[in-house]
Amino acid sequence: MSISPVSALSGITSASSLGASTQVTGATGSTGSSFANVLGSSVDSLQALQSNADSLAVQAVTGNLSDVHTYTIAATEAKLAVQLTAAVRDKAVGAFTEIMRMQA
Repeated sequence: MSISPVSALSGITSASSLGASTQVTGATGSTGSSFANVLGSSVDSLQALQSNADSLAVQAVTGNLSDVHTYTIAATEAKLAVQLTAAVRDKAVGAFTEIMRMQA
């Protein structure tokens, strides 16, 4: 099972993944998928990537993995997904800090 880093975080990187029927109704909520749901599913996908890489690492160490390239690819995908998640987090924290600095 291989999940690409981009698809793991597609809800964060693309507004089109929310669907055409999603409309924001204001600060109190939205119709369709909420940001929290998209973020949660993205984190779940990231965790799946890491679990897959971990299980392949165990198979590689025990000698049960026939192609070590499979592990290398899975580990790289997981690493890139973590780096992308950290970059998105850093940008979100920076945006929040900037908003808090604004005068009312």
